[in-house]
Amino acid sequence: MASEKKPELGSVLVIGGCGFLGHHVVRVLLRDYICSVCVIDLRCTRNRRPESDGVQYFEADITDAARLEEIFNQVKPQVVVHTASPPAQSNDSVSHALFKKVNVDGTAAIIKACQQTGVTALVYTSSASVMSDNKSDLINADERWPVIRGAQQSEYYSETKAAAEELVLQANRSAAAPNLLTCSIRPSGIMGEGDTMTLYHLIKLYQNGKTSVQVGDNDNLFDFTYVENVAHGHLLAAVALLQTSKLKIAPLDHERVDGEAFIITNDSPVYFWDFCRAVWNAAGSPHGTEHVWVLPRDVGIVLGFLSEVFFGIIRKPPTFNRQRIIYSCMTRYYDISKAKKRLGYKPLVPLDEAVRRSVKWTLDQQKGEKLQ
Repeated sequence: MASEKKPELGSVLVIGGCGFLGHHVVRVLLRDYICSVCVIDLRCTRNRRPESDGVQYFEADITDAARLEEIFNQVKPQVVVHTASPPAQSNDSVSHALFKKVNVDGTAAIIKACQQTGVTALVYTSSASVMSDNKSDLINADERWPVIRGAQQSEYYSETKAAAEELVLQANRSAAAPNLLTCSIRPSGIMGEGDTMTLYHLIKLYQNGKTSVQVGDNDNLFDFTYVENVAHGHLLAAVALLQTSKLKIAPLDHERVDGEAFIITNDSPVYFWDFCRAVWNAAGSPHGTEHVWVLPRDVGIVLGFLSEVFFGIIRKPPTFNRQRIIYSCMTRYYDISKAKKRLGYKPLVPLDEAVRRSVKWTLDQQKGEKLQ
C-alpha cells in the first residue's frame, strides 16, 4: 500500500486494541491508513504504542455501558473495530461466565454505544469456529455453511462468538440506527507476533523434546492465518463499509459488505503436522519425519480420556484431552472467495514468512524472559 494513496478512515476506535489481534490492527492502521486512532482495553499497559504515534488509550470494562458512552462521546469515532475477547483456552463454568459477559454482553453494550453516538461502521471479530461442531470436517467451507449453535455446539466460546456475531449483523441498518453499517470477520487459526497460545505451546513442545509423536495420518488440511493478514481483512471491511455509507442506494446482494460475514485465512491450507514441523524447524529442530512415531487417532482419543480422568482425580487441568486429539486430526480449511471478491482481500504475508516472523518473536521474548 506504500505506493498507493492511503485510504482515509477518519476517527477509528479499536476495542481490545492492546490484545493480540487488536494491537496489530492499531499498527496496520498507523502504517497504511490516514486516521486518528483510539483504543479501549481493560488494561492498556501492554502492546502500547509510543506516545509519538498519537494513539489515545482508555481503560474500560466493555460491559460498563455508561463508561463506553462517555468514551464514545469523547472520541466520536466514525469506525469501530471490535476485537476484544477472552482467550478460548478453558471450558469450565468460570470461563463460560466470562465468555458470555465479554463476548455477548460486551458486544451488546458496544452496539448500543455505536447506535447512540452516530458511528458509521462497526467491524466485529468473530471466528471461523462458529461453523464447526468440533467433530465434523470442514472441507473448503464458505459463508454459506450453517453457523453451529445450541446443543450441536460443544465449545461454549464458539457459541458466544456466534451469538455476538448475530447481534452485530442484526444491528446493520437497524431501526435504532439506520446509518450504522456492520459486518463480521471470521478468522481461522490466528498466529503471529504476540501469540501466547498456538505458537508458544508448539515451541514449548519442541523445547521439551516432545516432537516425535504424531497423532493421525497427517492427511488433514488446516488453515492457519497470520495476524497481520487478519488485521488487514478487518480494515478492508471498514473501508468498504465507509464507501457503502456514501451510496444513495444499497449495493446488490452479490456486492454487499454490510450485514455480511467474511472468512479470512492465509489462503494456504497446510497439513496440520507439517505446520507443526515447520514451526519446530524454524525454532531450531533439525528433524523432518525420520524420528516420528505415528499414533492412531483412536488410540490418541483413549489416551486423552485417560488423561482427563487422571488429572480430574488430582484436580489439575489435563496436559492433553480428547478434544485436542480430535482437533489435531480434523480437516478445517475454507474458501475465502467472498472476501477476495467483495473486500479485495489477499494475504499481505505468506505463511512461510509468517511462521519465520512469529517463531523469531517468540524466541526473542523467551530470551528476554517475557514469555514464561
